[in-house]
Amino acid sequence: MKTLNCLIVDDEAPAVRLLESYVSKVPFLKLVASTTNPIEALSIIEKERLDIIFLDIQMPTITGIQLSKIIKGKMHVIFTTAYPQFALESYELNAVDYLLKPFEFERFYNAVLKIKSKDAPTNQTAFNNFIFIKTDGKNNFEKVSLKDILYIESLKNYVSIHLTDKQIITYSTLKYFETELPKNKFIKIHKSYVVSIQNIIKTDTLSVYISNGNNLPIGDTYKKQFFDAINKLML
Repeated sequence: MKTLNCLIVDDEAPAVRLLESYVSKVPFLKLVASTTNPIEALSIIEKERLDIIFLDIQMPTITGIQLSKIIKGKMHVIFTTAYPQFALESYELNAVDYLLKPFEFERFYNAVLKIKSKDAPTNQTAFNNFIFIKTDGKNNFEKVSLKDILYIESLKNYVSIHLTDKQIITYSTLKYFETELPKNKFIKIHKSYVVSIQNIIKTDTLSVYISNGNNLPIGDTYKKQFFDAINKLML
């Protein structure tokens, strides 16, 4: 089992100690360092090989959001914060998860399992055969089977998830779904569309035809990636 090297950054010592105890309980996690100083964290990041950073948001000198922008792409980011209002921005930064304090070990463990799944040889994500989509209201979610998703359409600050029998509109970004959905099942064909590969009926040079009768444009930027993926599926 691959060991994932971790860094904890939180300006509150009790929060650091709690995360240290959680990390110690997970066999595939190794704590490389922890600090209450985000500036010191930058120095640690330069010196160490890290896979995960557990990152508070509201900190002096530099916020967790700012720090995550500096280290973008170097490691997986899991935000740990008492402030729910930064959740959307965190997903726009491709954070793996957003743990709202106080959180229990089970919630922490589910977050790191996402990373373990991402790094697995099968290239599977944390999703199994379904996802939960946030609908109207603070804690309203709808369970959606991946096989029922035809395509996902960007609507500026929202996305429309087109299912076999209806549409669901949720406050999110297309980038989030592009990143998190299984790469062997979904592919981006246009700046505004991510489609389900299994629900493509046919294609031509310009369009993808979906099983509900709709046809979607293929953007020039995405043509090579899309047709390379289709060619790999040819008999």
